[in-house]
Amino acid sequence: MTTWQEWEAELAGRLAAASPDERVVFAVGVAERLMRAEEALPAQEQAEYALGLRPMLNALWEAALGNPSGFGEIKHGLGEYLLSEYCHNDGQHGPGDADEPAAAAVLHTAVAYLFGAGESVSRVSSRAVEAADARLNVDARLNVDARLNAGDERANAGDSDSGDGDGDGDGNAVDPDEVLTAEVRRQLRDLALIAQYGASLRHARLGLDIDTSARLHRALRVPLSSVEADA
Repeated sequence: MTTWQEWEAELAGRLAAASPDERVVFAVGVAERLMRAEEALPAQEQAEYALGLRPMLNALWEAALGNPSGFGEIKHGLGEYLLSEYCHNDGQHGPGDADEPAAAAVLHTAVAYLFGAGESVSRVSSRAVEAADARLNVDARLNVDARLNAGDERANAGDSDSGDGDGDGDGNAVDPDEVLTAEVRRQLRDLALIAQYGASLRHARLGLDIDTSARLHRALRVPLSSVEADA
């Protein structure tokens, strides 16, 4: 069986072979999925700084698919970040708002668009894999807490048949490798879809005609934005 690390190595090779314009579209799609995951959280758990980058992400979509009118928004948004307290070299001692997955993905995508930096696209890809791993850890903690609480409730109710709490829970455990593999393979499928439109995307960052840009929006934006689990 192919491991997720092997899939990730294949992804790295595909990204290296892709054109700069294809890589930017790929990064925007990954950033969109991370942003939608952030927006789907309960209001009290949402990262305000990340949500504030939504206009820049929308501008990146336009620019990546051939409408350069978003250039100003992207340049201004990245400049604001560079001049803010969120851009620092203080490690964990400084504010971490811009290191949240959605925020980091948008900022790295902006760098990739403005400067053609392939390394920034790889970082976007990695942030999505890390986010999938982080969600696994959160879910695992919640499951443990739920099982402990259920055991306490049974004990308080005097249920002598409560067992040791380890029985059925492990049968529903999610395999971390499967989750990480699913994310990397999703990214590979996204790249394959984008490659089908490689000829149309050539020089997209410099601007395309209106009809071509609209066609690319219809063909790419919806599928790349989807956060539905893949089979």
